[in-house]
Amino acid sequence: MINLQPYGNPMYFVYLLVGLLPLMIGLYFGKRFVVYQTIISAIFLLLIFGGSKWQQGLALIGYIVYQFIVVGGYAVYKRRANQTWVFVCTVILSIIPLVIVKITPAIQVGRQSLIGFLGISYLTFKSVQMVMEMRDGTIKKFDPIMFARFLLFFPTISSGPIDRYRRFQHDYIQIPDRKHYLQMLDKAVHYIFLGFLYKFILSYLFGTMMLPKIAHIAIMHREAFFHTGISLALVGYMYTYSMYLFFDFAGYSLFAVAASYLMGIETPMNFNQPFKAHNIKDFWNRWHMTLSFWFRDFIFMRLTFFIMKHRLIKNRKRIPQVAYLANFLIMGFWHGVTWYYIVYGLFHAGAIIINDYWLGFKKKHRQLPHNRLTEGIAIFITFNVVCFSFLIFSGFLNTLWFSAR
Repeated sequence: MINLQPYGNPMYFVYLLVGLLPLMIGLYFGKRFVVYQTIISAIFLLLIFGGSKWQQGLALIGYIVYQFIVVGGYAVYKRRANQTWVFVCTVILSIIPLVIVKITPAIQVGRQSLIGFLGISYLTFKSVQMVMEMRDGTIKKFDPIMFARFLLFFPTISSGPIDRYRRFQHDYIQIPDRKHYLQMLDKAVHYIFLGFLYKFILSYLFGTMMLPKIAHIAIMHREAFFHTGISLALVGYMYTYSMYLFFDFAGYSLFAVAASYLMGIETPMNFNQPFKAHNIKDFWNRWHMTLSFWFRDFIFMRLTFFIMKHRLIKNRKRIPQVAYLANFLIMGFWHGVTWYYIVYGLFHAGAIIINDYWLGFKKKHRQLPHNRLTEGIAIFITFNVVCFSFLIFSGFLNTLWFSAR
């Protein structure tokens, strides 16, 4: 059996167009062929998780069954009671598979968890979101069929963007009228061509052609860096890796959004010109936005409210700072249990805390200049801070250190 990396090669797009064409015709005439969409979704999941990835496919099936028991069980319980400890236990149970997958390589170096599969993080975000919103009462009813559609929506299953259940449900049920659907198709075509530019040209240029050569030069001159702390090759690696990371992930996200639009689902965008951000907080409102907003809504805001409700910290200025540290530390661990991911998370927490102090200072000193020059300086500083954080994130400093030993 063939297995394809989503959006990884041109053949995937051929299969995508052929498979989605009947669905697109139906949507054009105001109908969603639910049975056909279910069948074609199953076929694409087989293409993604079949062949050499059959073990991941089995892990996916087991994971879905597990989450149905956890989330569905909580939905049944929620009709009768709403104890906090049950809610907390349900959230913990929901994230346990992801925790096992993330810590296994750290405990058993070089080995991957048998229950891991492509996209487990993003499915976990969706499951935890369901539990939390059922707890809040914003999701009134647990619909197992819609929950399955939400979890297994194949355009976004491997790397997002992370949609919200109620928004997805609305789009699935409320079929767009012809004019709106034609606008969605127009955007989808635009996103596909832009995605090709990003992922298959610019990402290839920075990631495949330039990055290995610059990395080799940086390793060859590592002694100079460790003696002087200066390496032009390392600076070059920092900027090149940052460009590669953006174009690769932004290209994938554009493809995922475009495929969703073809299916009549307006999956939210993941990037909004992040390197034009004026400060680090603005950056996180532009970079991997669905992940950033998920962490904001389900970790930062809830932790802040919990601290305030129980009066754990008296100084109100310290509350968001503690919440930022916890939020980005969890984000660092989510990327992987390695020092550079954790430092990456703490780095961004520190940067946002410093940024808040700066914004407070500006508020008190309104006479400070604010013009195109200061905006340009702010963008330049933010861009370089972000690129340095990506150098940490890349793990190349780790490679450089061990290659010097």
